[in-house]
Amino acid sequence: MKTSANGIAHIKEFEGFRGKRYLCPAGKWTIGYGHVIRDFERLALWDADLTEEQATKLLMKDLAERFEPAVLEMVTVPLTQGQFDALVSFAYNLGEAKLRSSTLLKLLNAGDYDGARKQINRWVYSNGKKLEGLIRRRARETEMFQ
Repeated sequence: MKTSANGIAHIKEFEGFRGKRYLCPAGKWTIGYGHVIRDFERLALWDADLTEEQATKLLMKDLAERFEPAVLEMVTVPLTQGQFDALVSFAYNLGEAKLRSSTLLKLLNAGDYDGARKQINRWVYSNGKKLEGLIRRRARETEMFQ
């Protein structure tokens, strides 16, 4: 399963585009459409000024190599395209580890789709602060999941 065009548009909309590195609300150096710059990428990306096309390629690589496989590996029940897109967006925003340890995933894998959907809206904090952007993002992910 791959992230749909709708799922990619959702991620792009909520991550926003920035061609130069910036410190995200979680305190991580980020570039493009929310790509967290990892240590081994610092030389290539630290002073980069990405185009939207380059940022899209980086996003697609992240989805294909990290986030789609992570969701497919973690989830043991069938998913609709919307559910998959919502979970990939969730993992992309928060990291695979947060999804892996979440009640959301436990409920989903137990077959409680409605309980899992309701968990999405609980993830609206960054460093202890409730963020309006995360409230909107989670509301949209909840709609996608349904």
